[in-house]
Amino acid sequence: MTEVFHGEGGEDRLLARLQTAKERGAALAVLPELPLDPWIAVYRQPRDRDAEEPGGRRHATLARCASETEVAILGGVVVRDPQSGRRSNSALLVGSDGGLIGEYQKLHLPEEEGYWETAHYQPGSRPPQVIDLDGFPVGIQICSDVHRPLGAQLLAASGAHVLLVPRATPRESYDRWRLVLRAIAVTGSFYVVSVNRPEEPGAPNGGPTLVVGPDGGVIAETTHSLVVVTLRSELVEAARQSYPGYLPYRPEVFSESWKAVKEGS
Repeated sequence: MTEVFHGEGGEDRLLARLQTAKERGAALAVLPELPLDPWIAVYRQPRDRDAEEPGGRRHATLARCASETEVAILGGVVVRDPQSGRRSNSALLVGSDGGLIGEYQKLHLPEEEGYWETAHYQPGSRPPQVIDLDGFPVGIQICSDVHRPLGAQLLAASGAHVLLVPRATPRESYDRWRLVLRAIAVTGSFYVVSVNRPEEPGAPNGGPTLVVGPDGGVIAETTHSLVVVTLRSELVEAARQSYPGYLPYRPEVFSESWKAVKEGS
């Protein structure tokens, strides 16, 4: 859904969109990056009201909307750790019963005009993991994470059939994002679903949502608020039997090199 749901009536609009998606056969709704907030990274100073502790108001909204419509949701919240106060840009995967299935914290944070993200939350410290969504293995990254594609490769090697990428990116750089997302789909031999924030007053975001197949072909590319696609595991399996899907990842070779990079940094 290329739409955000903050402000007055946001929850009602989300419920309406989810109901429409369900009527069109959707089992999962992927929302943009931090969809229940204005784009806070336009501000160079942190705004504490945009963060909440685990299970807070925004999380509860996602859970309530998912359970009322029986559609799973990938949404996002700035979560504040109650012990350390550390904040993270967290993607929350909520099941159709409203229960939390999985969570992922954004690892790679921009720091430039319109995207002062380091002022609002800290980078995560855990690698992405495959999450089982009703028998379909999914992986999650957030926006800039795909420009360091090690996480995407890890998810592909771990068996993910789709990479879900909520993002907030400007229209002017879309060609670059499109190139990267298609390359990740081809090299990972899995689907990539990347949902962007829409154009918003006072924010630099805009540009299409993109769905790419395991062969790198574009399935959907649109700025419409809602698009429904069907993902087929057999196409992922077929792509992994052909080139380049059958190539080994060779983690035993590269792990020592990455250790050396870390020790030399």
